[in-house]
Amino acid sequence: MGRPFGIPVYVSPTWFIVAAFITLTYKDSVSGSLPGLSDGVAYAVAFAFAVLLYLSVLLHELAHCVMAKRYGLPVRRITLYLLGGVSEIEREPESPGREFMVAFAGPLLSLGLAGVGFLLDMFVVPQDGIPSVLVWQLWVANLIVGVFNLLPGLPLDGGRMLRAGVWKAVGDSGSGTVAAAWGGRVLAIAMVVVPFALSIGSGQAPSTAFVLWSVLLAAFIWFGATQSLRSARVRARIPQVSARALARRAIPVTADVPLAEALRRAAEAQAGALVVVDHDGRPIAVVNEAAVAATPEQRRPWVNVGSLARTLEPSLVLSADLSGEALIGAMRETPAGEYLLVERGGEVYGVLSTADVNRVFSGV
Repeated sequence: MGRPFGIPVYVSPTWFIVAAFITLTYKDSVSGSLPGLSDGVAYAVAFAFAVLLYLSVLLHELAHCVMAKRYGLPVRRITLYLLGGVSEIEREPESPGREFMVAFAGPLLSLGLAGVGFLLDMFVVPQDGIPSVLVWQLWVANLIVGVFNLLPGLPLDGGRMLRAGVWKAVGDSGSGTVAAAWGGRVLAIAMVVVPFALSIGSGQAPSTAFVLWSVLLAAFIWFGATQSLRSARVRARIPQVSARALARRAIPVTADVPLAEALRRAAEAQAGALVVVDHDGRPIAVVNEAAVAATPEQRRPWVNVGSLARTLEPSLVLSADLSGEALIGAMRETPAGEYLLVERGGEVYGVLSTADVNRVFSGV
């Protein structure tokens, strides 16, 4: 939809679902506030509110992204979807203070919009027309968005602020994530239980729309908190990833060697990988394990290993000393099934299989 501040903005098709829902449900409120309007105009005003509301959400997300870019964090894009918006920031802030500021920027802007809208509603906009209805509804909506996002649980902004606080207190971002994620799960349960308890206590049955929104928002928070817990467990295992520890012993073969013969040599040498070398013994490719597995056994004597190998680009040659975030980052830059590991002097150490790295995170 555009690139404000150089950040691509996308609108998910699910936005049209919520836009239609807001238009249908808000139309009666518009008709009640402005009795002289026809149904067509009332629907148009309700739809205008839906669009303006999502423009407010866009500004909320832009506040996060602009603050992130100020700290040198790359921003991939903003997407507006069913339940609001999401900013895709590719890297986490390096300190709890920066985490707090990036998270707080969104609610602060929403509360600022609410304040400006309140002042316009009170002192500028005439009280008996369409602008008044829209401005009133928008400042109230931004107030709700700002306060709601300050609730202390992931994936809400308040959860990220809580994460930053725990991170600052204990010196560990993972502990902050776990605490804020459990805060999100508690919030999700409370969003369903508390309103129903209040309705039962007052003797009034909750409306269908109220039930739908409560359950939908609770599910969104619960699944977001669960994903954050899973991410925390993944990050806790990243330091265990070592290229040297996970490397497979490799044997050199020329490209014209039949696959069956190459596998026989590998089994004899108790090696787990095949590296294709030229006639001077220099590695030029790595045989793809998935391609080997997909080759029927009866065809292996007739298939040369060169046809199952990926040429070694510079990005597929990694230092055997890499580990943790540095190793994961290098693999993410050039996704592949296998990487050649070399010593500092350029000697071949072995082959790193992505499948072996993935097994470190299995069961998370």
